[in-house]
Amino acid sequence: MKLCIRAHDLGVKGTEDILTQLDRLGLDGVQLVCYKVYDDIPYAPGGITPERASAIGRALAEAGKIVPLVGAYFNPVHPDEEKAARGQAIFADYLRHCRALGCGVVGSETGSFNGDEWTYHPRNRTEEALQKVVAAFSQLCDVAADCGSTVAVEGAEGHVCYDVDTLARARRMIGRRTKVIFDLYNYMDAANQGDYLDILDRGLDVFAGEIQVFHMKDCILTSGRKPLQVPLGTGELDMRAILGRIKAYDPDAVLMLEETTGEHIPHAVDTIRRVWAELP
Repeated sequence: MKLCIRAHDLGVKGTEDILTQLDRLGLDGVQLVCYKVYDDIPYAPGGITPERASAIGRALAEAGKIVPLVGAYFNPVHPDEEKAARGQAIFADYLRHCRALGCGVVGSETGSFNGDEWTYHPRNRTEEALQKVVAAFSQLCDVAADCGSTVAVEGAEGHVCYDVDTLARARRMIGRRTKVIFDLYNYMDAANQGDYLDILDRGLDVFAGEIQVFHMKDCILTSGRKPLQVPLGTGELDMRAILGRIKAYDPDAVLMLEETTGEHIPHAVDTIRRVWAELP
C-alpha cells in the first residue's frame, strides 16, 4: 500500500515545501493539482509547459515520491459552455504533460448543471447529461491516446455519474480504457449512508482492476441529510472494514487522503497505517 495526500491539502506551495511536509508526515506521494500549489502555473490553457512539468516531476522522483494522479478537475456540463470548453482544454494540456510530472493519469469528476457549485441538479440525472459527459471524456480519450496517457473519472452522488453503476455505464459508452478514482464518501447521501460498505463492495466488483486511487475520507452519519465529513480517524466510518476490503482487493492499493488538513493529518496517517498493518 502507498499512502498519499492531495498536495494542496498540505497547506504549502512549491516543490521544496511539499517534499518537506511529505517527509515529516511519512507520506509516499501526492495527487498533484499544479495550479493549486505553484503560483507560476495558472489555471488556463497553456498554463503548464513541458519544461515546468519536467522540473517538477524530476524533483519529486529524485526525492522518491510518487504522483499516482494528476488532478485537472473540470465541469463538462457547466451551463456556461465557454467554461466547460476551457476546463476541457486545460485537462487536455495535462494529459499531454502528465508523464513529465511523473504520472500517466489525469482525473476529473463528471460535473453538475449547477455550474461552479458542483451540487445536485435534476438535469444531472438525465440521459442528456450523461451523453454530454460521455462526449467530453471521449474527446479527452482521443487526446490521451495520442500522447500515451490515461483519463480517470470519479463519481459523486450530486453529479452526473451519481452512483457506481452510472459511472460504469458512462465508461462503457466512452468505449475506451479509462481509470477510476474511487471516493466512497462521494457516493453517500441521506438515503444510502448506512449501506456504505455495500457501496464499497459494489465498486470493488464493478471496477475491478481499474481503480487508480482510493480517496480516503471519514464522516459522521446523520439523520435525513448527507453525512457530515470530518478529518479521517475522527468519524464513524468503520475504517477496519473499509481498509480490510481494499487490502483484500489490492494489497498494493494507493490510498489518497483528501480534505484532511493541518494538525489532523498525522492522526489520519497513523490511523490508516496502523489499521492496515493489523489486517491479515
